[in-house]
Amino acid sequence: MKTCIACGMPMEAVSDYAMGDTDKDYCVHCARPDGTMQSYEEKLDSLTGFIVRTQGLDEQAAATAAKSMMAQLPAWKNR
Repeated sequence: MKTCIACGMPMEAVSDYAMGDTDKDYCVHCARPDGTMQSYEEKLDSLTGFIVRTQGLDEQAAATAAKSMMAQLPAWKNR
């Protein structure tokens, strides 16, 4: 089992992988419709929205939390 390099999600099923391609290191939630990985800005926006919806934080607090989480992930470590 791999973990998504862009969001940390465990990828257990083929359907968890971008485009169902188990050779990819990122998940279906971090892929654009064409199968390429989202940019840092795209992922930050989507993760911020996810945190607002699921944890009830305001947008600024959610963005701060998202940046902190993303800094720990391989895809964004050098940002």
